[in-house]
Amino acid sequence: MTVADIDPDALRATADAVRHDPVKGRFTFRVDGDWYGGFRLRSQVGALTHAGELDTGRAGRFTLAADEPAEVLGTDTAVSPVEYVLQALAGCYTVTLASNAALRGIALHGVHLDLEADLDLAGFLAVDPNARPGIGVIRVAVALDAPDSTDAELDELVEVLQRRSVIRDTLVNPVAVETVWRRG
Repeated sequence: MTVADIDPDALRATADAVRHDPVKGRFTFRVDGDWYGGFRLRSQVGALTHAGELDTGRAGRFTLAADEPAEVLGTDTAVSPVEYVLQALAGCYTVTLASNAALRGIALHGVHLDLEADLDLAGFLAVDPNARPGIGVIRVAVALDAPDSTDAELDELVEVLQRRSVIRDTLVNPVAVETVWRRG
């Protein structure tokens, strides 16, 4: 049985496999990017490591581009890095909602996400030493079309969403970011 194109049995089998062999749950994702003037960056996904095994099949398969809006002195030729953060959260929320709905037998007919991020350039530009250079707050409004479910079921689904979303967890908890440089 599938719910919204998701096989709950496959999800349970994956959870069991990770439970019995935790290495199967470990991944390393990669992105390789090159600057091409101004505030523009072009990136490609790199090889994926799963359970210690390198899979080069995704390397270069998908490309991404970043720029800033003209209001932030970019040329507005691509998505801004802040919008990528919002997209990452929206994509992860979608995965988390769909998988947990499938596991609970909740028939989702639709999900709509509205995301907003506030930031103040005073921190980035070192204008105000007390201003944070990053995003100060992200607001997410989730609209669920699930006519056969109760409000209590959907409340629980959103609670699970906030506990299990990989990207939300990444944003709300400290993450070590190690930066090194080399001559190019």
